[in-house]
Amino acid sequence: MQEKIFCFLWGFGNSEHFLYPSIWDFGGVLRMMICYPGLTKLKMKPIVYQNVLLASDSGTLEQLKELSSKRKAIEETFNETSCVTDAIAREISGGLTSGCEQDIQKLEQYLPLLENLVRHVKTKGKNHQMICWISNLRIRWSSVLTSSSMFHIKGPKFYQVNDIYFELGMILFLYGAMLHERALEVLSSDIVQSAALFRKAAGVYNYLAQEVLIYLIQDEDRPPEATCRMSSILSLICLAEAQAITARKAEESGKTGGLLAKLHYGVTEFLIEAIDVLRVTTKECKDISSRLLDYILSCKTLHELKCYKYIAEGLQNDGKIGVAVGVLRQALANAKKSMPKEESWRSVFKKAVDDASVQLRKYEHENEFIWRERVPCNDELPLPEAVKIVTLIPYQPQKWERSLVFKL
Repeated sequence: MQEKIFCFLWGFGNSEHFLYPSIWDFGGVLRMMICYPGLTKLKMKPIVYQNVLLASDSGTLEQLKELSSKRKAIEETFNETSCVTDAIAREISGGLTSGCEQDIQKLEQYLPLLENLVRHVKTKGKNHQMICWISNLRIRWSSVLTSSSMFHIKGPKFYQVNDIYFELGMILFLYGAMLHERALEVLSSDIVQSAALFRKAAGVYNYLAQEVLIYLIQDEDRPPEATCRMSSILSLICLAEAQAITARKAEESGKTGGLLAKLHYGVTEFLIEAIDVLRVTTKECKDISSRLLDYILSCKTLHELKCYKYIAEGLQNDGKIGVAVGVLRQALANAKKSMPKEESWRSVFKKAVDDASVQLRKYEHENEFIWRERVPCNDELPLPEAVKIVTLIPYQPQKWERSLVFKL
């Protein structure tokens, strides 16, 4: 059933092709959503692998140098120390004009080499010499999710975790963040690609939580980005954002209010789950930025309000004007308690509140002068139903198995 709804909304007939009207207002999608940018603002300290890991043959040495070269390209980009011009960057990337796509390509070139190194280090994990070498790599990353990361008077705080899984985890976090940023970049021009990128980012974060960070040593002084629960939260956020696009597209194409209410409440359910995980996470990691919780709560309340707006429309059409008034009153009361702190989010949020307020005044006036129906109490009001039609796109690491021999 969910697959049929998904195909119906997105214009898929068979899996062979899809069509969507060119008259849709893609910019309207961007104006009606609140998004969480800035996840890519991570910094890292340099790593030169061949200076620490002693190769036993020329092939291993070349691979370590290639690792260092790919890592340096990422360092220069995200530390903002690169001197490469835009024209040269396009040429290096094979003609990619988007900075996001260029950065994603750099990460995708580094990841197979890093995964191969991690596999070899894992087989020698108990070797004392290998443990010392990994420690001497001094793998250090900053955070974008801590409250202290908002202040840069002395520069960002760097976390050092002496585990190769820390490097893999942070690179994958950055990869998911870049996919998320690219999804926002194309949102106003290609809504289908944007939703796919959000789902792909959700898959990366899910893989990070399930397959990588479980191996990371339990070090108290590590950033939230290197915790399983935070990766799960971000996976849920990306799914919620993909579902929000689906709901907005359904609105633009004139789908029924009942379906729209369920789609918006599907967004809310993803975010309720994220909030539950975040509350547990904040007990373990005290320095998580309140901005993340503010975003999740604001987005949850926004889509909850939109859900109730469509429920009220359906009730009014069915002649249940008193219940419609009660639903809107409750939704608006809840929404006004959760006004976002960030200005860009407040403008979107305020527009939704204003629209629902106009609708409520209309229903109240109609009920007062025509129908005179009783307005039920909150516990008598109908509960919303959810339809979640988006799923993550599983991350499949590129297998690149090359032999590495060290002087152990």
